[in-house]
Amino acid sequence: MNESALAKQTTKKTMTRILPFILILYIIAYLDRVNLGFAALEMNADLALTAEVFGLLSGIFFIGYFFFEVPSNMIMHKVGARIWIARIMLSWGIIVILTGFAQSATHLYILRFLLGVAEAGFFPGIILYLTYWFRERERGKATAVLLLALPIGGLIGAPLSAWIIDNVAWASLEGWRWMFILEGIPALVLGVITLVYLTDRPSKAKWLTQEEINWLEGELNVERQKALRLNKPSKLAMLKDATVWKLALFYFAGYTGVYGLSFWVPTIIKSLSAVTTTNMEIGWMAMLPSLVGIPAIIFTGLNADRTGKHKQHLVVCLLIATVGFVGCALATTLWPMVAMLSLASAGLYGFTGSFFAYLTFFFTESTAPVGIALVNSFAALGGFVGPTILGMFVLETGMFALAIILVVGILILLTMPKANIEIEAEGNKEVRVTTSGKRLT
Repeated sequence: MNESALAKQTTKKTMTRILPFILILYIIAYLDRVNLGFAALEMNADLALTAEVFGLLSGIFFIGYFFFEVPSNMIMHKVGARIWIARIMLSWGIIVILTGFAQSATHLYILRFLLGVAEAGFFPGIILYLTYWFRERERGKATAVLLLALPIGGLIGAPLSAWIIDNVAWASLEGWRWMFILEGIPALVLGVITLVYLTDRPSKAKWLTQEEINWLEGELNVERQKALRLNKPSKLAMLKDATVWKLALFYFAGYTGVYGLSFWVPTIIKSLSAVTTTNMEIGWMAMLPSLVGIPAIIFTGLNADRTGKHKQHLVVCLLIATVGFVGCALATTLWPMVAMLSLASAGLYGFTGSFFAYLTFFFTESTAPVGIALVNSFAALGGFVGPTILGMFVLETGMFALAIILVVGILILLTMPKANIEIEAEGNKEVRVTTSGKRLT
């Protein structure tokens, strides 16, 4: 088999085997992370939770996430993705189910913090896992597929969570409690399946031929050697690199916007809806911002890979999100607000579609476990800041604050390189190429 056919066949096999499964895992993870926003439609009144308390409850998840993300990724790198991701899913499923039995704000604070601890490392672990299987030229597509979990999770979670709240009241338990219980069960089931289905590395893949394994490992090793020449080879040197901290600050800004919206969309829609609007109707309207996210992620992920212009895509996406947040601050009626929420979501989802391919350009194999987790864990603090801002301030002020944070993120991004590059000779001239071998003109 010639190399071109071998490359195409192997890439197709790995994408078909890995991407649909991790997409399903992340859909469940995202749903269990943000379903608190739908529970709030009834839970806040039942447990007498104020807007400030709910904002803190939404954000405290990310404090636990922050402290345990780096060690979690380091453990995964040592023990393997199959065992560690299964452990993460089983523990978070149990905690989500227990949330259905919370009796006070204190119980919720504890459980949401523990959920962050349990889930810490899942997303950066998956991003790291993709570097074990995909060359940089395919990684943008792979991360774009993974990140479709965000809008798909919204599309599924909005009507599902609202329906459970309105229609399930078994054993005299409120609907919002059953929402947590029922939506926690899939994490337990998938955690068990992960132990059987997931493969740690190409060398262990029984579903690849030896020829396919040799080709894929060879390609990945070539990229790893290039990365060693271009990036900081040690963890200590990486930690002293300003580029890593700029990546963390930039992602912090985007993360603040993403989760500022994720937890508050149902409540914002309810506040502008007629008194007779049902939770189910709110769920349908809350789907719209997620719906626009699907083409946004696909376009930015694929087009950034095709052009190699990840940085430009990121700038445009955050500019769109900024306009959306400003529009939310100015909107005073329901449908203009939904339109602006959708615009902001399009920019934020598009941002996620190209950021993680861009992120992986800056690490070697040895620094990637810590580097990716460090950037993601620091940014996770934005998941605390975003919901808290909207809980502390009136909606107009909160939306303007989120817009300002995104502008700061854009300014930080403008100081970043497009990608790490090296110079290769081609004939009588020098050509700039990325670590993936893509020519830059």
